[in-house]
Amino acid sequence: MRLVDIGANLTHASFREDLDEVLARARQAGVETVIVTGTTVEESRQAAALGLPFTAGVHPHHARDCDASTIPSLRELAKKPGCVAIGECGLDFNRNYSPHPDQEKWFVAQLELGLSLNKPLFLHSRDAHPRFAEILKSHKVTNAVAHCFTGQREELRAYIDLGLYIGITGWICDERRGRHLLELVREIPSDRLLLETDSPYLTPRDLKPQPRARRNEPAFLPHILKTVARALGRPAEEVGAQTTRNAHQLFSLHESGASAASHRPLAA
Repeated sequence: MRLVDIGANLTHASFREDLDEVLARARQAGVETVIVTGTTVEESRQAAALGLPFTAGVHPHHARDCDASTIPSLRELAKKPGCVAIGECGLDFNRNYSPHPDQEKWFVAQLELGLSLNKPLFLHSRDAHPRFAEILKSHKVTNAVAHCFTGQREELRAYIDLGLYIGITGWICDERRGRHLLELVREIPSDRLLLETDSPYLTPRDLKPQPRARRNEPAFLPHILKTVARALGRPAEEVGAQTTRNAHQLFSLHESGASAASHRPLAA
């Protein structure tokens, strides 16, 4: 298989010592491309330096740290050939690390940046429906993915109606929190389904044996794929091929800049 992990936080400190080995294991597992998630301006810069496709954005947790330099900095990062999307941006009304007005202000600013650049948007929403969908609708956002979808049917339908892609993580492998996704994933149009690990977070709970320190990594994407394929009643190879096509379509991974960036030399 040739899979695409659309979201991995490879700038996280847990990957500092063995990133080449992590990427080698991913390639051996059939994950041909890993998109590195940018969650602050600095982490987006670090992501760009890895030589992999990356996103440039500010997570809602860090919205209160934004200032007049934020959008110009992201605009510069977006010019780099490996930048495939603006984000991770959105709303998080679960942990509320940043005040809601700050979250909305900088979410809208990043939406407007992505739209002005004709870049896809890598979106985050937690406990923020329906406000999140209202903002997307008012800005006519369609070229985007709802990253790490964990919500309920009403929220899923809203995103599908907006034309979004839907990212599914190892949350679907958690019998405590993700059981509902086994049913909801069947309602995602096949040409809108994407797969991601959100490494090092969200290690599939049913993965045996569990990795050291429970660190998730892109090599575990095929495990998520198999769970999704079983829920859909379709062969894993078929679902994997479809999600890879979808990722290439949304993020234009076939274009020369992004394609070249996806071939960072890996450890043997």
